[in-house]
Amino acid sequence: MASRTLSTISLYTGAGGLDLGIEAAGFETRVAIEMDPDAVATLRHNRSWEVIPEDIHSKAASSERILSLAGLKPGEPSLLIGGPPCQPFSKSGYWHSGYSKRLDDPRARTLDEYLRVMRETLPQAFLLENVPGITFNKKSEGLSYLRQEISKINAKSGTNYSFNVKQLNAAQYGVPQLRNRVFVVGERDGKEFQFPTQTHRVPGPVSMSGDTEQTKIRSLIEESEKGLLPAVTAWDALCDLPKPEPWEELEPAGKWAGLLASIPEGSNYLYHTNRGGGLQIFGWRSRYWSMLLKLAKSRPSWTLTAQPGPAIGPFHWENRRLSAAELCALQTFPKSYEILGNTRAVYKQVGNAVPSLLAEIIGLEIKRQFFDSGAKQKPTLSPCVAARIPAPEPVREVSETHYLELVKHYNDHPGTGLGPGAQRRSKAAK
Repeated sequence: MASRTLSTISLYTGAGGLDLGIEAAGFETRVAIEMDPDAVATLRHNRSWEVIPEDIHSKAASSERILSLAGLKPGEPSLLIGGPPCQPFSKSGYWHSGYSKRLDDPRARTLDEYLRVMRETLPQAFLLENVPGITFNKKSEGLSYLRQEISKINAKSGTNYSFNVKQLNAAQYGVPQLRNRVFVVGERDGKEFQFPTQTHRVPGPVSMSGDTEQTKIRSLIEESEKGLLPAVTAWDALCDLPKPEPWEELEPAGKWAGLLASIPEGSNYLYHTNRGGGLQIFGWRSRYWSMLLKLAKSRPSWTLTAQPGPAIGPFHWENRRLSAAELCALQTFPKSYEILGNTRAVYKQVGNAVPSLLAEIIGLEIKRQFFDSGAKQKPTLSPCVAARIPAPEPVREVSETHYLELVKHYNDHPGTGLGPGAQRRSKAAK
């Protein structure tokens, strides 16, 4: 194993999910850049890292200052990590408007800042994380841009950074959460990166209607995943946590809060449609997937969101919002890690983070492949697996008059880009 300290420069650090995994893999965060005050407070509360609490575009976050605070010179950092804010490439942008500016969005400049720090610090390796939307078919200009600009860095600096890309589902690596993210990894001398192989099965898609096509998909997935470990479930992650404190105010709110107890574990608003088992209160696929979405004890959590509205889950099977400790457990943060701020700030910090266990697994492979660390090591952030999983919580019947008055026949949503909102926007554009 290499004797020198493996140093990390962290950009867009947030609450530190990516850093905590890289730390567990044996790297040391020398300096972190994060402008959100709540996230900065969280980082400083939990770690003694040098934190630059500034916008990465500012002079206060110059590469010279980054290197100075890290005690490093160009070429000395072991690893550059970061997940540039992903709104320009998020799938939700397509769902909402049918269009996303992507590289034309001013927020996509964060890619340029990552590349600027890479060009001026020349780390031995780099790790960049982003949403799957950056690789969408015929919409992958963000990824192409990264590849093109890294080629320019190589030409100007005499480096040979490799460029390896893969989309990973965190649940396939023992994280108790279904969360897809894209990772780009490269090494200065041209070493190619082999991403870690899948270790855990992932449950097939949930069918709200007994759909035969989904049954076929589930069968194919199960056949391809023979020999893998069972998925780590939400119950595995949460079963040993204390009950939330009353001051956390986790009761659901809003127009649809009273429906939550009438939806089975693992289901969402689709249960109350013509294809579900409940009442016909909504049209099929007429709302966001996450509306009234509940965890199931026997499955990994659904993807945690950073800015959930009153009706947006995932919700706990006890028909409430998740506590800060529960959110951290589903993101596989170290157990002692505390997120500071109010409820909104906690959700934002944790929902934007990378699951630390997945980061640790990737970090261990980066260390092994690029820094000659020897044999493969087991990750340390894996949740304990429970001996048994309790039965699902009972489902309550809908009795509130204001919900029962909504029961009628609703047409299914006609498809992406064909709904009423998309049609109005199309007419307005003409």
